[in-house]
Amino acid sequence: MTATLPPSTTTAGPRAARLLARSEDGERLHALLWAAGPGWRMISSAVLGGGIGERGWVLNAQVAHGYRRTDPDRHLAELAAGAGAVGPGVGLMTAADVTRYGQAADAGVEAVVTAGISVRGWAAAPAQTAVLPAQPGTINIVVAVPVALTDAALVNAVATATEAKVQALLEAGHDCSGTPTDAVCVAARVPTPGSTPHAFAGPRSLWGARLARAVHRATTTALPPR
Repeated sequence: MTATLPPSTTTAGPRAARLLARSEDGERLHALLWAAGPGWRMISSAVLGGGIGERGWVLNAQVAHGYRRTDPDRHLAELAAGAGAVGPGVGLMTAADVTRYGQAADAGVEAVVTAGISVRGWAAAPAQTAVLPAQPGTINIVVAVPVALTDAALVNAVATATEAKVQALLEAGHDCSGTPTDAVCVAARVPTPGSTPHAFAGPRSLWGARLARAVHRATTTALPPR
């Protein structure tokens, strides 16, 4: 079964993602697929398509609690191919219900966030805190900026998105900076010949400020009620 999210003001951004459903291990699970198409560079911490490079789609897939597969990259690639995605893309995982996504836009920047915070804490935990094995991301952020950014600005954008997420968590009354497995993907346009990509994406830069506001509102909407 496939459903379409409410249309965005621009069809290029992640708010135009499709909501997909599947049955797996006896559970009804969902995913969001943004078919971005050509012309996008993405930076991501995702298990599939992470790093920096040109990517044509982003899949945010819900998996069962207690996920046990040891090949999440392959699993995500299979799900994406089954949904019709082709070429290189980004694959994120979460145990949260992706139908409870939050979305927001600010002057051309679009953000979609899925969030579950049952296992949360502070980034700078005491040294004796147990190191957890890799698990599906719980707060997943996908944000698109409709301009070209330098590599450094892409890194800056990830930091800005993370700061906005933490701000939303604290304002909602949650005593944490996130979960141990949060993931982020920032998409920006591929530079056109002769153009100069934007060099900054911090929270007081033009596009960084817009990104921060969009991610903040999307995260606030996605957070489960206290």
